[in-house]
Amino acid sequence: MSKVLSQKIKIALIQFRGSSPDKQANLNRAAQFIDKAMTQQPDTKIVVLPECFNSPYAVTKFREYAEEIGPLATSVSFLSQLASKYKITLVGGTIPEIDPKTDKIYNTAVVFDTNGKLVGTHRKTHLFDVDIPNGITFKESTTLSPGEKATTLKTPYGKIGVGVCYDMRFPELSMISARNGAFAMIFPSAFNTVTGPMHWHLLARARSVDNQIYTVLCSPARDMDSSYHAYGHSLVCDPRGNIIAEAGDGEEIVFAELDPAEISDFRAAVPLIKQRRFDVYKDVSK
Repeated sequence: MSKVLSQKIKIALIQFRGSSPDKQANLNRAAQFIDKAMTQQPDTKIVVLPECFNSPYAVTKFREYAEEIGPLATSVSFLSQLASKYKITLVGGTIPEIDPKTDKIYNTAVVFDTNGKLVGTHRKTHLFDVDIPNGITFKESTTLSPGEKATTLKTPYGKIGVGVCYDMRFPELSMISARNGAFAMIFPSAFNTVTGPMHWHLLARARSVDNQIYTVLCSPARDMDSSYHAYGHSLVCDPRGNIIAEAGDGEEIVFAELDPAEISDFRAAVPLIKQRRFDVYKDVSK
């Protein structure tokens, strides 16, 4: 069985309190945490930032903070320089994006290679529109538009799938990336203190076990002074459904090693790939 992950690699999840009204301050704090991570464990290959780390997570603020995705955009340029400086694959969380052709606003993940080149984006495909009695009401579609594609990207170590937060509730995106050869599904995310205890760990484990890949969730740290209270608990789940690294709810850097043997051994023991019945149900990756 060929390896979908070429070698053991280390990944770092940066859980910090961004989302202040000062965009440049948020970017600077991301840089400080990335520098700290690379100083502590310089062999780290992939670094992940949280959802909407450079702006307040509020439907009334997305347009105000939105940038056109391009090399001159403030956040894109800043993150590009960080990826190049540390020679890392950087999943730069998400930033509010404006499409100048349509004037639509998206919640968009940005991914950079070791040279600082923007190699891919993922516009959040499923918008967080919920109304949980005695819990939380939030409607991203008030200002955001949904993306229209699944995203699988190449890295020097193999392919990764990228989704954003609420996307993880929809198993099809992870299935598509896994069947296209991804070794991990990475979700910059910001579950809250209502939905997090309900399903955060469950969904990570389900996506991993469904597809026999790693699932990576990177959250902001919890800030009770903010209007939106992130759950925290950034984590890495292995292909067997074991959570192998997890943060608390405060500011923290989470490191984990991703091992190709964990994927290949479990797929050999439980050969789901060979056992799927596409004569009975459709293959969503086709």
